[in-house]
Amino acid sequence: MRVAGIDCGTNSIRLLVADSADDDGVGRLVDVHREMRIVRLGQGVDATGMLAPEALARTFAAADDYAATVRDLHAEHVRFVATSAMRDARNRDEFMAGIRERFGVEAEIIPGTEEAALSFAGAASVLPLDQGRPVLVVDLGGGSTEFVLGDAAGVIASRSIDMGCVRLTERHLRSDPPTAEEVAAAERDVDAGIEQALAEVPLAEATAVIGVAGSITTITAHALALPAYLPERIHGAELAVAQVARACTSLLGLSHAERAALPYMHPGRVDVIGAGALVWRRILGRLGELTGGRIETAITSEHDILDGIALSTLERPGPLPRKAT
Repeated sequence: MRVAGIDCGTNSIRLLVADSADDDGVGRLVDVHREMRIVRLGQGVDATGMLAPEALARTFAAADDYAATVRDLHAEHVRFVATSAMRDARNRDEFMAGIRERFGVEAEIIPGTEEAALSFAGAASVLPLDQGRPVLVVDLGGGSTEFVLGDAAGVIASRSIDMGCVRLTERHLRSDPPTAEEVAAAERDVDAGIEQALAEVPLAEATAVIGVAGSITTITAHALALPAYLPERIHGAELAVAQVARACTSLLGLSHAERAALPYMHPGRVDVIGAGALVWRRILGRLGELTGGRIETAITSEHDILDGIALSTLERPGPLPRKAT
């Protein structure tokens, strides 16, 4: 079975077309086509509660291309999922209508709990897990961050928190590079978010941590000093927490021009990677405290909610997008 998953987040929209590896339509997926575009759909949503016209236009342009790719590759089923920015936007109906027109399927605005479960499923699909040894998956997005604790048996507890690289950049990190006062204000937000997560997720029980999504993969590329963005080097990389923290501090202190010059930096991530680095550094530091230093390394996965969305179509298939009229 060939399936397609689309993840429309606050900062990027991503497409995965993949084949089921098993004849009965369950199990792992084999990539056919994977693509990401940064469209910043959540531009200004934190402040206005509305999707900006130019952000919708960028997203719809990418959606046109994605729908054509899905049809050209003859995917049998498709699922389109929208997350944090769409949960916050009062004019989401305009977005929903635009996706319906282009794909012939309904966009699903999923709650944070399902976003967390899909992120865990994506990470767990490629990294071995043991029952009874909980692993924390952290999905650091543009508008929200998901904390998901689970093991081989599935999700134990999860919480989605409204803190992401776009949201924190727009709220606090306005200088180039950010000032100490701006960083301190952002850190207070992150610390409060971690405490919210702790109310539902026993982070101290984690025996390992897996980070997913673009901010964390870019931080890993920086920590490894890669000559380009190399997914094969990034995926599965296990680095000392101290090394990751140094990379985060470095990115947070760079100017916009210095970040843009890095060979692995996507142009659409330049202005928000500092906030992503701040969040990841703060989470890893707090985990160290909560676990008494038990977690000494952080694992990075290139497989995340997008893979979880595609996997979910095997269990609850949706229709093939029709040609837009």
